[in-house]
Amino acid sequence: MDVNPDVWGQLALEASQVYLTDGTTAKSPFAGTTIEKLPDKVLLHIFSYLSHKEICRMAKVCKKWRMIAYDTKLWKNVSLRPEISGLHVGSLESLLALISIRFGPSLRYIELPIELITHTVLHELANKCPNLTHMLLDFSTAMQLHDFSELQAFPTKLRYLCICLSEVIFMEGFMRKIYNFINGLEILHLIGTYEKVEEEEEEIYEVINVHKLKSATPNLRVINLYGINFVDDSHIDAFSSNCIQLECLAVNYCAKVTGSTLKTLLQRSRRLKCLLMNGTNLQSDYLMQVEWEKCSLQELDITATDLSTEALQDMLTRLPGLRFLSAGQLNGFNDSVLKVWMEVGNPRNLVALDLDSSDNLSEDAIYKFLSKHGHQLWGLGLSGMTHITDSLWQTVLPILTNAKIIVMGTQERLGVNILVDQLMDSIARNCPIVERLELRWDPDNLRFSDKSQKAIDTLRVKCLKLRCLSLSDGRYYEIVKANFERADRMTVVRTLTNCRVSNYYLLSNYKDLVFN
Repeated sequence: MDVNPDVWGQLALEASQVYLTDGTTAKSPFAGTTIEKLPDKVLLHIFSYLSHKEICRMAKVCKKWRMIAYDTKLWKNVSLRPEISGLHVGSLESLLALISIRFGPSLRYIELPIELITHTVLHELANKCPNLTHMLLDFSTAMQLHDFSELQAFPTKLRYLCICLSEVIFMEGFMRKIYNFINGLEILHLIGTYEKVEEEEEEIYEVINVHKLKSATPNLRVINLYGINFVDDSHIDAFSSNCIQLECLAVNYCAKVTGSTLKTLLQRSRRLKCLLMNGTNLQSDYLMQVEWEKCSLQELDITATDLSTEALQDMLTRLPGLRFLSAGQLNGFNDSVLKVWMEVGNPRNLVALDLDSSDNLSEDAIYKFLSKHGHQLWGLGLSGMTHITDSLWQTVLPILTNAKIIVMGTQERLGVNILVDQLMDSIARNCPIVERLELRWDPDNLRFSDKSQKAIDTLRVKCLKLRCLSLSDGRYYEIVKANFERADRMTVVRTLTNCRVSNYYLLSNYKDLVFN
């Protein structure tokens, strides 16, 4: 950021004047006060709101600002991955200097790209940053690892470790060196290459030895295996055999997981409350063998798993205290499942429900379920269904008085129009504590009038906790965005291209599951 002296002069002039009711000016009691005279503590607090890139630019303004910018309190959480909004460090020497001078004992969290993951850097972090508890190591773009034969030290207080895996680089040489240092880990993320997979099938390599890793990490509470093409049921079995503290297991987009070891998992892991299996290849027969009635499971994601109607009915009627259910994109989830769940199961504890793209659910069945249980829901997703329009939402919104998250609409073109002004007004009147809202309808299906501003004003004024409103890019999006920006709420309105709303925010381990 370039600092223009004329700007500071103008600010100083304005600060020195008080405008009286008759239009004249008088000298302000703060006359002569400039930003240069602010106490260091105040400047430090202001700097704490800036990104590290901005802090580095501020350091070029003057000696005082440079001193404040280098205060270790501003360098507790550091990302050195420039492609993900982090700082770019040009050389290992520069990083080693930063660790010694700027990070030190204050550092709590660090993200390192492959080119900066060396035994020298890890030694320095272990020696100079004794309070480091969270670390992300990004090997995803690696074609070759550094030599770790001389690695003798590694941060010992880590609670959180995230490793982004490469498709072709075997990690055992590195992992063998750190096993003795990570037995205090509570949260482990292993991130695969799901989003980079091409259509052509290539040979799959088991690039990290999960069976050895589980022996080194007996205290894990949260395990997230995301989009790893080699992870299967044997790896779930391995973790469950050693991690008796396990509370949350996520295997989203691990296509080789079939559920064959779920029965054993739930028998061993009595504390397991959250199980996320979106995009896996679950088999209905395996799920029907699980003793659901004996487990403590409260949060479940079975989206896009192709489970049968019979398996869904069996599971939902035997789960005793389900709070969170994500069951979208399931052909087997039909009216009979909802009916049996209401009549025989126990949905009384349910606070979050996502039925995205459940085309075999009728409007009537959804209405009956929400009439009985809608008042208890904090999050509801009924998106991706062309037959669910604003007419149903207008009927159920008066019931959803406790909703914090609402996802509605489909991006498919509809044969009917959505009266969005009335919808916004109904949300404002009935859902005062809503925090996140998403309308997925195609902008060509949204119908609004010249009085739209009034409905948007009502939403903005009554829903003061609203922090995210996602809309399809179009004229209505521009109107809503401009309205919120005029009220100085600059970050609320977003496009679906950049932001999607999910009930995952309501998971009890949500903060532990976040990875970058």
